[in-house]
Amino acid sequence: MPKLQTIGVDADDTLWHNERYFRLTHERFADLLAPYSDAPDMVERLKSAEKRNLGLYGFGVKGFVLSMVETAVEVTDGAVPGHVVSELLQAGQDMLRYPIELLPHARDTLQQIAAKYHLVLITKGDLWDQERKLAQSGLGDFFDAVEIVSDKTPEIYTRLFARHGPGPDRAAMVGNSLRSDVAPMIAAGGWGIHVPQELCWDYEAEASPQSAPRFREIADLSALPALLDEIARA
Repeated sequence: MPKLQTIGVDADDTLWHNERYFRLTHERFADLLAPYSDAPDMVERLKSAEKRNLGLYGFGVKGFVLSMVETAVEVTDGAVPGHVVSELLQAGQDMLRYPIELLPHARDTLQQIAAKYHLVLITKGDLWDQERKLAQSGLGDFFDAVEIVSDKTPEIYTRLFARHGPGPDRAAMVGNSLRSDVAPMIAAGGWGIHVPQELCWDYEAEASPQSAPRFREIADLSALPALLDEIARA
C-alpha cells in the first residue's frame, strides 16, 4: 500500500487570503468606537471576546460580528449609538463579500497533487461562507471531497481520513496553522505540513513541533509536490 494516499488541505490563509480582512475590520472597529470610548485596548478586548465566544458561536465571520457588538457595548459602558452598531454589522457583511484572492502557487500545486493523491479540502467556519469562498476560488474541481467542520482535532482527523482513505497514518494535512492543521494531525498519526503565512490569527499560534518525526515545514505551496513525493518514497 502506498505510504501516502490522502492529502488534506486547509483553505483560509493556505489557499487564499483571509486573516488580512479580519485585521482590516479590527482597525475599522477601533476607528468607529474611538469617539465613544477612550479604552486603549479595544482591539485586544475584541480579540479576547472572539476567543471567549468560540464555544458559543464557533469559527467564522458571524461569530466575529457578534463579538464586535458585544465589545462595543462593553467598552462604551452600554452607550454605543445604534448607528455605530449598524456600521459594525455592515463591516461584517463586507467581510462576507470580499473577493477571493488566491495565495501564490495554490492553483498549480493543487493541479499537480490532485493527479497523484486523493485530495480533501478540510476547513472550519461558517458553512455558507466557506462554500462561497470555495466556489469563487475556482479550485473546487481539484478536490475529491470537501469537509467543513466545527473544529480540527485529532479525533476529527482520525474520522475524516478513515472516511476518505485508509486512515491518518497514510495521510498528510497541509495548512498555515500549527494549532489546527499540524499538531492535531500529528497527534492522530498523520503527517502535518506547515505552510506559514505572514499573517496568522493569534488563536492559531502554537510552538512548532520540530521533534515530531512526521512534522514538515515548507516556505510556500510550490514546494509541496516534491515534499509529498519525498514522503511517499521514504
